[in-house]
Amino acid sequence: MKITVEIPTALRRFTDGVQTIECTRRHFPTCSVNRAAVSAIVKHLRDDSGQVRRFVNIYVNEEDIRFLGGNEYKFQEGDRVLVVPSIAGGRL
Repeated sequence: MKITVEIPTALRRFTDGVQTIECTRRHFPTCSVNRAAVSAIVKHLRDDSGQVRRFVNIYVNEEDIRFLGGNEYKFQEGDRVLVVPSIAGGRL
């Protein structure tokens, strides 16, 4: 049983360039966004209360995790997790 976490380019500097990380059965059922190998970047993803920061979007199988129960979501075998930080700036 595994899930795959895809790390975007902007956050790979915190994972030594690793692009994808797998969370295996031994992490279940407590595998959370914190433990799914993004622990190296968790301080950049969550605020002090443990909530996903407003500027970070986490998708599970292309569905926003906030609509799947947020921190309470229990990952399933084969889930693909994508971490997407919001990027501000630019001109109109």
